[in-house]
Amino acid sequence: MRILIIGAGGFVGRHLLARLMEGEDTVIVAGRNPARLQRRFPETATMSCDLAHDRAADWQARLHGIDAVINLAGVIRDGAGRFAAVHDQGAKALFNACLAAGVRQVIQLSALGADETGISPYHRSKKAADDHLASLDPTGQHMNWAILRPSLIIGRGGASTEMLLALAAAPLPLRLGPGTWQVQPIHVDDVVEVIIHLLHRAGPFTRRLDLAGPVAMTTDGVTRALRNWLGLRPAPFLPLPPTLLMLGAVLGDRFGLGPASRDSLIMLKAGNVGDDRPVRELLGRPARALPVALARHPAMAADRWRARLLPLALPLRLLLAALWIWTGIVSLGLYPVSDSDALLAPLGLTGLSAGVALYTGALLDLTLGLALLCRWRPVAVGAAQLVLMVGYTVLISLYLPDLWLHPFGAITKNLVVAGATLVMMAMEAENG
Repeated sequence: MRILIIGAGGFVGRHLLARLMEGEDTVIVAGRNPARLQRRFPETATMSCDLAHDRAADWQARLHGIDAVINLAGVIRDGAGRFAAVHDQGAKALFNACLAAGVRQVIQLSALGADETGISPYHRSKKAADDHLASLDPTGQHMNWAILRPSLIIGRGGASTEMLLALAAAPLPLRLGPGTWQVQPIHVDDVVEVIIHLLHRAGPFTRRLDLAGPVAMTTDGVTRALRNWLGLRPAPFLPLPPTLLMLGAVLGDRFGLGPASRDSLIMLKAGNVGDDRPVRELLGRPARALPVALARHPAMAADRWRARLLPLALPLRLLLAALWIWTGIVSLGLYPVSDSDALLAPLGLTGLSAGVALYTGALLDLTLGLALLCRWRPVAVGAAQLVLMVGYTVLISLYLPDLWLHPFGAITKNLVVAGATLVMMAMEAENG
């Protein structure tokens, strides 16, 4: 079987591809950045696509010889109308092309609540595509289809999982909302098993399937299970004020920070529970309970590091940006120019040359700080800051060595800033 996975670079896609590569099927992965997909999956054929812009005609050549299409593409924020473009219009164009090209099987990853009860724009955009797919061939005479509507999917690499792990790993675990919001988590392993089962199922199949774990859990219960998985001691919960939670969602929407968004809060408040019978029927067993599913993949030290450091990524970048911006502002005039000239004199810089050196350095500091604040290529900006720090430190060591003995550690603090910059670069490289 030739299987095309759209959104293979995402959370579920990576887990699914790992399982499919164990079998004899031919798998092609498609996404907006085929070069990145090729680096991640060097033994798998890649294809370029963009659901936000591609239309049915764009898919015709790509679907030649494809037996099954799995659409895992999705976005978590609606900036610039991306829900409508990706979930709705883009998915509809793909499904139209699948029917026209004779693709025998389509699996659509939707979301629990993408039905008449859906209250968020995310749900409504998913439902529009789901309804369209179901209407193309209601009986599966020409094309089998399955619409999977999972509750909260838990597993390594999931954005929601990482957010919950960060809450769980705090010295006092942080409470999401009132702690009583209901979800019915299902592990990504079980979601993958359902998809593989459907791919190899004989006979016509046209169904919408809720994918849910065996029991409903509160958000406190999920956080507690993840804390236990990390191997951390039990501790009382620390409530997050509702205003702070909403601020995080607003900032997430505005700056694309983490999985928090206003839509995700709406969905959590509304509850995210469903019927687990479809999983039982397909797999012949219930989905694994969350503690059991987690135990199959023991937590390592790297998981604890990641969970503890993830909330610090943004503050660290902002603090470094503030340091460089403030240094530039101070050098541009807040610090007496005569005192700056006195510091530059031992380097042989006086008069015009001192002014050029002072203001050039100040503008460089300010530019690099602003670039880091805007998260413009933070790894490259961090490297430039390190080079500049090394340059400043070498010149000071040669011409102003007494500053190494300054009681406030004016130069020795560069070592700490350099270390913090390296950590920031590592975290931004991973999160980029």
